[in-house]
Amino acid sequence: MNKILPKEINNSFSGHPASYWGFILLLALMTWRSMIHLIFPEYGFHQIANFISITGEPDPMPMIYLLFSLWGLAQIIFCCLCWIVVFKYKELISLMYILFIIEWATRYFLYPLIGLGLAKNELYSDGVTPGSAGAPIILILLIVLTMLSLKESKKN
Repeated sequence: MNKILPKEINNSFSGHPASYWGFILLLALMTWRSMIHLIFPEYGFHQIANFISITGEPDPMPMIYLLFSLWGLAQIIFCCLCWIVVFKYKELISLMYILFIIEWATRYFLYPLIGLGLAKNELYSDGVTPGSAGAPIILILLIVLTMLSLKESKKN
């Protein structure tokens, strides 16, 4: 538990180096994803996520794009926090992994159970979203990297 919530926080990482570099690569990918959602919501919504346009009066798409962009803002705020951890508080990387696991596990397990698994619904999508297709792989990767982050490296 001290590896996840240390009593004193410093800028040292005692886990396996693969976990540290894996976190940086994952974080780079998550930052890119977040920027697409924030800055290019229409492109991300249609061309990447494969969601269709919904018609109505008034047009619902501007509101959907706004919500998609706000989701990107929330993601980029979390990514900024993670980048601060990478540069200043490396000891919290295991905690950040746990938070990413909660996000991806919710996406993979909970959303379909409560009817929010719309990424695979033909009424709203004309293809699978990368986040939906990649969720099991990312979740497994996150669990493995978390376990490595909790393991003491041989140099310590």
